[in-house]
Amino acid sequence: MTSRTALGRDNPLRTVLDHRPPWADLLLVRRLLAAALTVLAAVLFLRGDPDTHSAPVVVAAHDLPPGRLLAAGDLRTVTQAAGSLPAGAARDTAPLLGATLTGAMRAGEVFTDLRVLGPRLAAAAAGAPDARIVPIRLADNAVAEILHAGDRVDVVGAEEGGDRPARTLARDAAVVLVSRPADRRGQAEPVVLVALGAEPALAVAAASLRTALTVVFH
Repeated sequence: MTSRTALGRDNPLRTVLDHRPPWADLLLVRRLLAAALTVLAAVLFLRGDPDTHSAPVVVAAHDLPPGRLLAAGDLRTVTQAAGSLPAGAARDTAPLLGATLTGAMRAGEVFTDLRVLGPRLAAAAAGAPDARIVPIRLADNAVAEILHAGDRVDVVGAEEGGDRPARTLARDAAVVLVSRPADRRGQAEPVVLVALGAEPALAVAAASLRTALTVVFH
C-alpha cells in the first residue's frame, strides 16, 4: 500500500522527462536554435542594412584641375549610400574651402582627405606620421615639366657659384603636386611640392633659400 501511495505522488512530467528517448534532447536543441535564428532574422530585417543608410558627402560640382584653390562653387553636397563611400570621405564643405586640390577630379567625384594638401596627404605620401609638404623651385624648369604627382625623387642641392660639391638633401621624397603657371609665356616658375619627413623637410626648406635645387628620379 505504501509503495502504491508513493507511486501515486510521483510527478507525471518528471516521469516523462526521465524516460524520454535520447533523440528528444537533440530535437529540442534544434527547435530552440531555429527559434533563435528566426528572431535574429526578424531583428535584422527590421533594422535594415546599415550600408544602405544615406549620408551627406561632398563631391566636385564640376570638372576640377589639379592645383586649384577650392571655392564654394567647386563643392556640392549630395546624399549617397553610406556603404559606398570611400574612407576619409568629406562630409562638410568648410574644411575644403581654400584648400589646394592635388589632382584632377571629375564632376560628381567624392572628395577625400587625400585629395587636398594637408597632414593626412603628407603622411600617406611620405610614409611617415611626422611628414611635411615643402614647396621647392627647381634650378631647371625643364625638369619640373616632366615631374608628376606620385614620382619618387631625391632632392639635391648645390651652392650657386660655389666650389662645394652637390649634396643630397633628402631621399625618396614623394611629389604630391607640380603647380605650373597657366600662362607659359609669363615669368612665374613652376613650384614642386614634395612630402618629406620632418627633419629632411626642414633641411630642404632652409636650403631652398640659398641653394639651386634639382631632383634625381628613382
